[in-house]
Amino acid sequence: MGEAPSTTTSGSVAGSATSLPFAVHVIRGRWFSLFASFLVMTGAGATYLFGVYSKDIKSSLGYDQTTLNLLGFFKDLGANVGVLSGLIAEVTPTWFVLLLGSALNFGGYFMIWLAVTNRIAKPKVWQMCLYICIGANSQNFANTGALVTTVCNFPESRGVVLGLLKGFTGLSGAIMTQIYLAIYGNDSKSLILLIAWLPAAISVVFVYTIRAMTLVRQPNELRIFYRFLCVSIFLALFIMGMTIAQNIVTFSRRAYAGSASVVIFVLFVPLFMAIKEELNLWVRNKHQPVIVPEVKIENMNQNHEHQSTNPTSLELDNPNPKPKAKTSCFANVFLNKPERGEDYSILQALLSTDMLILFVATFCGLGTSLTAVDNLGQIGESLGYPTKTIKSFVSLLSIWNYFGRIFAGFVSEILLVKYKFPRPLMFTLVLFLSCAGLLLIAFPIPGSVYVASIIIGFSFGAQLPLIFAIISELFGLKYYSTLFNCGQLGSPLGSYILNVRVTGPLYDREALKGLAKKGLDRSAVKELVCMGNHCYRSSFIILACVCCFGGLSSLILVIRTRKFYNGDIYKKFRDEAQIIAT
Repeated sequence: MGEAPSTTTSGSVAGSATSLPFAVHVIRGRWFSLFASFLVMTGAGATYLFGVYSKDIKSSLGYDQTTLNLLGFFKDLGANVGVLSGLIAEVTPTWFVLLLGSALNFGGYFMIWLAVTNRIAKPKVWQMCLYICIGANSQNFANTGALVTTVCNFPESRGVVLGLLKGFTGLSGAIMTQIYLAIYGNDSKSLILLIAWLPAAISVVFVYTIRAMTLVRQPNELRIFYRFLCVSIFLALFIMGMTIAQNIVTFSRRAYAGSASVVIFVLFVPLFMAIKEELNLWVRNKHQPVIVPEVKIENMNQNHEHQSTNPTSLELDNPNPKPKAKTSCFANVFLNKPERGEDYSILQALLSTDMLILFVATFCGLGTSLTAVDNLGQIGESLGYPTKTIKSFVSLLSIWNYFGRIFAGFVSEILLVKYKFPRPLMFTLVLFLSCAGLLLIAFPIPGSVYVASIIIGFSFGAQLPLIFAIISELFGLKYYSTLFNCGQLGSPLGSYILNVRVTGPLYDREALKGLAKKGLDRSAVKELVCMGNHCYRSSFIILACVCCFGGLSSLILVIRTRKFYNGDIYKKFRDEAQIIAT
């Protein structure tokens, strides 16, 4: 009788001793890190919601369309100029990158919310541009901290990883719309407050779980990614259904709360899948050791024996070694470049012809897509759609942005591995698809904006994973955190020229023509608004031509890299990785 408590106590202590190491194993595991990256990337797409709250900025601060588009440019500038985050990531740990990003996110968007709600004095235009640039720049720190780290942890599945992570970013706008409707109701100004605190909180919570790990190859890796894909597709379809339902039926606050609860629950389903995989690894590692490829071990042993038994063999064979000829920096950067797929230095990559072509294609593709995304709210307004429907356009664009990223990640990976279908060719096809969406806005018919939102969202989403994967494949992973941020520098430049210098002034010119017909001038109205099919016709015809030119430019990259993509681009990663036996 007296021994029973002792037995129970010892059992509970043993259980605690077993569960604690397993909990640590889960939190420090690759799959939990991947789940944490999903959540961080879910909060990194706030820039795609600009079309929802831009109307509040325009009306609260009395801006015309050109000024609003200038604000949109600084948003795109902050979101795409990630060189600083890449350089910081080269010399600091991942947790510091994520923390710095969360601070920038909260600081920038919180100041915008204070301005729009008149809690501070009306800021000057340059101050608002600074606030939105700082807030949007936090997206690069999330990308660098979570996306780059995960690609390095799963290098053989980089297309799939990029598609999934950028897919969650694409869904970010629709997810945060559901959450803000549940918390704040139909108050789009409060959406800015949600954008300020929610992504920052997610990064802080998971800051220590996302980090680079030992390169490991797991045979069932792709199957696991397909399970994550199924969850994300269900989430996207559910949000799409809710978006359509909310546009048809008036939802109560409880209905919005129920919808948001389902969204949050599905977001955490990958957590249970990650725990399951870590449990399988935990059990397997107790019975089977990690297998390292035999060829690599033999080579290492031979090299080690040769060095230990003959430490000065090179000196004996050649007592008067000739000094190595020094090569100039110019030769290293322009002439002595590595083969495609090897690790380029930052300068070698940035000054290469391949990167220049990719820059032009990015300028045209992402520049035109961002212009369409930033003007979507005003496009709906000019065509006479109600505010509720305009929010549906933004949600549809966000959801199909997700599908584009998933398609580009998974389908491009399958086509590349099975049929040697080069990613640059898929990038070309995506740009030509985007042209069709832009022309639907230039020549609108009833309901065409719905179709245009889907096409532009899909093509915009597909471009980013393809660009990031192409950069990693052509220039290696050694300086990937800097190079992938440099690779999207054409995007803000395209946004500035096409959005601020082309679309905004052309819209304002049409709006002023409308005022002149009524016998009014600019001083007669606080907010400059254009109504009618003609408002965006000229600008979007120009955008479609620019996007088509980008598609033709990327064809040059297809021709230049066809030999590289016909080979086995993942061979060196298979040779270097440890293999977990299943």
